[in-house]
Amino acid sequence: MSGDRWRVEVDRGICIGSGMCVNQAPEGFALDSARQSRPREAEVDANEPILAAAEGCPVEAIMITLAGSGEAVFPPEE
Repeated sequence: MSGDRWRVEVDRGICIGSGMCVNQAPEGFALDSARQSRPREAEVDANEPILAAAEGCPVEAIMITLAGSGEAVFPPEE
């Protein structure tokens, strides 16, 4: 994971604004005026809090891919 860059996206069509991602990774996510999550930056250095936030999202609205290749980080490809 070290040295990787991740592209972080939130599917606003399924985000329920629980705020769990903001609590887990406040440096990575923010809630907007509609109480929908959004990534603070489109690309970030790979890090555990962002991955934990994606894994903990109750509706799996957060997608993480490798910035260079687009390979899925979360959710993992079946």
